[in-house]
Amino acid sequence: MRLEDLSGIAITFVIIAVILGIGATILTSVQSGQTADGYAYNATQQGLLALDEMAGWQTTLAIIVIAAVVIGVIGFFYVRR
Repeated sequence: MRLEDLSGIAITFVIIAVILGIGATILTSVQSGQTADGYAYNATQQGLLALDEMAGWQTTLAIIVIAAVVIGVIGFFYVRR
């Protein structure tokens, strides 16, 4: 990884966050029109739980990517020396 890759990675994380937010909004809207404990209601509930799980991993993935970039930069300067 290089420092030039950070802008693309940052944009990717923002796009993922926007998609998760829009998906949650759509599923909440669909779920509000369904009968409680019906098949469609339960299906949208599972979709919301899945989106919540994916959103929870986004922070962990961001930390891993940032750590990889920092290690790469430190390694680059160490090897260059």
